[in-house]
Amino acid sequence: MAKFFIDRPIFAWVIAIFIIAAGIFGIQKLPVSQYPSVAAPTITLRATYPGASAQVMEDSVLAVIERNMYGVEGLD
Repeated sequence: MAKFFIDRPIFAWVIAIFIIAAGIFGIQKLPVSQYPSVAAPTITLRATYPGASAQVMEDSVLAVIERNMYGVEGLD
């Protein structure tokens, strides 16, 4: 097959130009978005402690929740 194209260089150039033109045409048709919509996985926790101050809430409830969440795989 290589000998075929070596013997016919003009034919090889025509095929190469056709492939390049098809690639340029294909790239122009690709959908491109500057800011694609990507939904990041999220977790929402809500904890209540009636009558507790923010410091007590952080020390007694949130510290326990954070400590237990460190063991969850895939959670950064």
